Amino acid sequence: MKIAQIAPLYESIPPKFYGGTERVVSYLTEELVRQGHEVTLFASGDSITNAELISICDKSLRLSDCVDHLSYHFVQMQEVIEQAQRFDVLHFHTDYLHFPISKLLKYPCITTLHGRLDLPDLQFLYKKFSDIPLISISNHQRLPLPFVNWRNTVYHGIPKDFYSLNNNEGKYFAFLGRISPEKRVDTAIEIAKKAGIKIKIAAKIDKVDQLYFDEKIKHLFDDPLVEYIGEINEFEKRAFLANALALLFPIDWPEPFGLVMIEAMANGTPVIAFNRGAVQEVVDHGINGFIVRDVNEALKALNKLHLINRKKCREVFDIRFSSEIMAKNYVRNYEQIIEHNAPKLRYIPNPDRVWISGPPDELNGDLV
Repeated sequence: MKIAQIAPLYESIPPKFYGGTERVVSYLTEELVRQGHEVTLFASGDSITNAELISICDKSLRLSDCVDHLSYHFVQMQEVIEQAQRFDVLHFHTDYLHFPISKLLKYPCITTLHGRLDLPDLQFLYKKFSDIPLISISNHQRLPLPFVNWRNTVYHGIPKDFYSLNNNEGKYFAFLGRISPEKRVDTAIEIAKKAGIKIKIAAKIDKVDQLYFDEKIKHLFDDPLVEYIGEINEFEKRAFLANALALLFPIDWPEPFGLVMIEAMANGTPVIAFNRGAVQEVVDHGINGFIVRDVNEALKALNKLHLINRKKCREVFDIRFSSEIMAKNYVRNYEQIIEHNAPKLRYIPNPDRVWISGPPDELNGDLV
């Protein structure tokens, strides 16, 4: 199958540091290539891939001095249009940016939505484009938009050999992600301090969250139990998660998936997560972690961590969240989209004519 993967340009594929969407696009692209498909990746020029790379900018926009990010994405969309006929299917990871193009050209395409969908303004937009085929990354993610053309839910996956099981129980809590109000690193610190256990924080600080960090979070790092590592790369992440007692995930927003949870499981590290968003779809309570409602329940869960079998955490990952499974699920959706868009045999009153075409408005007046 000839597949185009269209990625955002903010981060490289894979990202140098933080970037959940870009990491998933990389895992999917490489696994599709491994399975024998012809894959073309539309991404920034500093991306690394075994697929054919078509770059719009020399390096990811976050690492450049670019001011107008949309300008590069518009050029990227034009490049996709000009090459669309090369592919059996176009797979977009660029949110809704391409919707008008896809609606007009009607090429076989599918869009994975990676972000939150509960924002009021999105209702107006998705009602206008309710026919665009969409993939959700959890069932919970799609709840605010029940009226759109959901094709399936495909959970994220990671290569099985990327992380390895560590059977040894760690001595610190891990927090990995962004420092932002919805990720609640302050709550993770509160849990660690009340438990008297060290917490290591590996997190990025976006410009938009700098004031929040300066006013609400920075002083919390003065505690001797708190160690702020900063943003870490993929190699550093392996040891960081593998050697942790547990991953703390005290989110305060409708998390669409939570890639860091399955990254922890792949190392055998259990997760203590607040019951928000897709957490119930990822964490099997009492098997690979605990789902809690607040700080008090999180502290009670700490006393049960010894009951979690780290080997079982890894087994859950292998069964449900590998990149091989993710890619196979996407291929099934590609096949369905291609079949849905295939030309259909249409008969015209003239018995000597048989047309193979698309919808009636494309028959140039020879309507059935």
